[in-house]
Amino acid sequence: MTRSRFLGLGYLAPYIVGLVIFTMIPFVGSFYLSFTDYNLMDAPRWTGLKNYIELFTSDRTFRKSLSVTLIYVFTTVPLKLAFALFIAYILNYKLRFINVFRTAFYVPSILGGSIAIAVLWRYIFASEGLVNMVLVSLGIEPVNWFGDPTNALLTISLLRCWQFGSAMVIFLAALQSVDKSLYEAAEIDGASKFTSFVFITIPLITPVIFFNLIMQMVQAFQEFNGPYIITQGGPLKSTYLLPLYIYDEAFRRFDMGYASAIAWVLFIIIMALTLVAFWSSKKWVYYAGDKRS
Repeated sequence: MTRSRFLGLGYLAPYIVGLVIFTMIPFVGSFYLSFTDYNLMDAPRWTGLKNYIELFTSDRTFRKSLSVTLIYVFTTVPLKLAFALFIAYILNYKLRFINVFRTAFYVPSILGGSIAIAVLWRYIFASEGLVNMVLVSLGIEPVNWFGDPTNALLTISLLRCWQFGSAMVIFLAALQSVDKSLYEAAEIDGASKFTSFVFITIPLITPVIFFNLIMQMVQAFQEFNGPYIITQGGPLKSTYLLPLYIYDEAFRRFDMGYASAIAWVLFIIIMALTLVAFWSSKKWVYYAGDKRS
């Protein structure tokens, strides 16, 4: 028994060491640094709550970045989940070459976070890019995608929504697990496809919807590559998400203490919204065996 226990710990050791060194120590260290003035060169100097007070009282850039981040998250997450569920519902039918289509729709989620795709996206929406070429061919005036603040945020959000593959695969697995006899009974009762989807499919996959909601929300709050490569946070900081602000403070202005404070505020926001989501899940998420009136 003892030998098996040590053998199990041996298999877990690489993960535990990696968790402690690359996650727990930086996690605790950033919390300490958020109460200090630290420029990466000199020793950290304790300043107490100064960084947090400055954030919430005099930092207009933080307020602007926070508002942009919230708009970005509450726009992209619902759109991405809705689009992923819609595509998964279509791909759930038995069609010819269905596996080819499933693979094609999944590929963007693998490539979407890469630098190359962000650069490609920037050229597609450039003033003389592919999108404007199509608009001109249809007799529509070209759009200044990156020069207008609203259009710039929309362009970045579209890139996020385009990466729906991972959520789609999870939705597809959930749809395939729904008992087909329920659809047959609903069809006999005269229910339409839409009615069956709303009153059978949606309630039965709410645990998966909830899981995808949490995962996509956390990922959206940490978005960095797209805004950094495509717009560098502009114009007028309309795409200046909090991760970009953290990066600039830490590695451009070398104010690691202030960057750590912003990072912890972002962590608290994510944690608070996650707790709200878990609290609300009691009202709309239904698990097998639930006995609710």
